[in-house]
Amino acid sequence: MLDPEVDSLIPHVPFDRRTFIKATFGTGFAAAVLPVSAQTIHTDSDGLEAGAIGIRGADGTLVPAYRAQPKGKTHLPVIIVIHEIFGVHEHIADVCRRFAKQGYLAIAPEFFTRQGDPKAYSSIQQLNEQVVSKVPDSQVISDIDQAIKWAGEHGGDTKRTGVIGFCWGGRYSWLYAEHNPNLKAAVAFYGRLVGNKTEMTPNNPLDLASELKVPVLGLYGRQDQSIPQDTIEQMKQALANDPPPAKNSQFVVYDDAGHAFFADYRPSYRKADAEDSWKRALAWFREHGVR
Repeated sequence: MLDPEVDSLIPHVPFDRRTFIKATFGTGFAAAVLPVSAQTIHTDSDGLEAGAIGIRGADGTLVPAYRAQPKGKTHLPVIIVIHEIFGVHEHIADVCRRFAKQGYLAIAPEFFTRQGDPKAYSSIQQLNEQVVSKVPDSQVISDIDQAIKWAGEHGGDTKRTGVIGFCWGGRYSWLYAEHNPNLKAAVAFYGRLVGNKTEMTPNNPLDLASELKVPVLGLYGRQDQSIPQDTIEQMKQALANDPPPAKNSQFVVYDDAGHAFFADYRPSYRKADAEDSWKRALAWFREHGVR
């Protein structure tokens, strides 16, 4: 069932309610990743409140999001889940449910909502060109701020907030950890540390290492061709020269893993590394006061 807050905003959306829900909230997978793997994990929603919500962006835009939390509970620790380039599809919704089963209020905003529907593109190249390249860092950071605000108004304890991001979202885990001093901790799965600077993406995480406000756990694969190992070493060195909390950040690099080793719906999935990294992420949030 659609969250009442979203329901009240539906008249502002230029298509019917059923299409709105199906197009935006964790139902199915992005066209660019089909067909999905038979090993895809599905976490049920038993005991949870899970589904669509609407978050008002600072610019007034309705930002759709997927939310999962234990039923009937308040003062919950908060996790903001930052999606990959494929948007809030079923895998990201499942990650939210996994966190909710651990006692968190987990929210995954659709950060591409102003630029287009990421699930509609059949190739990663098209998706990058038509949607992802048009998303400014400032918009994503602001939407995370607003998601945390929403959480505080709906049963979340924003004094215990963490962020976790995957691939495209992993980069924003680093950037948000450099933005919000009230955050407790962040986890970055194979998030890019350096890259081309543009008007939309003026800074890299490495550029802002000295500004890190909270410790980050970086989870990477040594066989990842998209993230050179020397960039990880550069980030390690930059953080080692900074005082806590930046200095308290850690990296775990899985020797045989490539990119997207946590993505159970893709051929890149590595079960042992994914399970280990998930345990480490949960432990990281507990250690740093999120849980």
